[in-house]
Amino acid sequence: MMDNMSVITVFTLSGLSGTTNYRVTLFALTLLCYCVIWLVNVTITVTIITDKSLHEPMYIFLCNLFINGLYGTAGFYPKFLVDLLSTTHVISYAGCLLQGFVLHSSACADLSFLVLMAYDRYVAICRPLVYHSVMTKQRICVFVFFAWLIPLYLVFMGTITTSTSRLCGSHIPKIYCVNWLIGEVACSASVASTVIPAFNYTFYFGHFVFVVWSYTYLIRTCLTSKENRCKFMQTCLPHLFCLIIFIVCLLFDLLYMRFGSEQLPQSAQNFMAIEFLLIPPILNPLIYGFKLTQIRNRIIQFMCGKHL
Repeated sequence: MMDNMSVITVFTLSGLSGTTNYRVTLFALTLLCYCVIWLVNVTITVTIITDKSLHEPMYIFLCNLFINGLYGTAGFYPKFLVDLLSTTHVISYAGCLLQGFVLHSSACADLSFLVLMAYDRYVAICRPLVYHSVMTKQRICVFVFFAWLIPLYLVFMGTITTSTSRLCGSHIPKIYCVNWLIGEVACSASVASTVIPAFNYTFYFGHFVFVVWSYTYLIRTCLTSKENRCKFMQTCLPHLFCLIIFIVCLLFDLLYMRFGSEQLPQSAQNFMAIEFLLIPPILNPLIYGFKLTQIRNRIIQFMCGKHL
């Protein structure tokens, strides 16, 4: 019997059983949100890529942040849209692992780029005389490379570990797959399946601590100068908003997944599950697009048919 359970090839997803009466409406709203995500992220990404005056460290990190937003949402929305129109909500074992890998690596990469932006602002405001010698083109390329490589590698190792587990169940109590829930239906937990996620969480908690420290230091520095206060309000405040939005949305999902009550309405559970896939990908580009003058002016000029 255990041998039969260990060759599970399909998982069932929960959370959409009560959407039958308004499935089409939910599909239309979800498709609209996904289109908006693509519109706002692609608009600012293309603006940064095509405008040479925006080829500066802060905008390069922003561009990668928005590309990562498209990458992460691509791991959820297409499958979710199909499920909304389907009577059966299943996903293959390989597809489940792939979805978990994309969502986890995207969330980790988000933190990586937010850390890089915090470091960039720290150097720009606290050490302005050495900014251009520190934030060189070569160093920016290295930063961006590792901001992508490290999350992909760490999450890949966790996914490989999860894929070697013997399974004793096939039900995922969520509208999408994550490695932790796949591990919950494993027959037993290996040392690697415990150590690797623990290391990953600790590593990215260190990212969060660094960002908090850097912004605390930035605020203290900016209080001493009117010029620095203006810099902080113009460039650091959007970063801070985006960081808070991302962390709050992610924590809602992580904490509920581990400690939440099953008595909560299914619609509320679903909303908490998709918060970090809905709110940050839409608000981040809008916050930067409206707040950062260079990006805002370039988009307005493009829409009005003007050229620099």
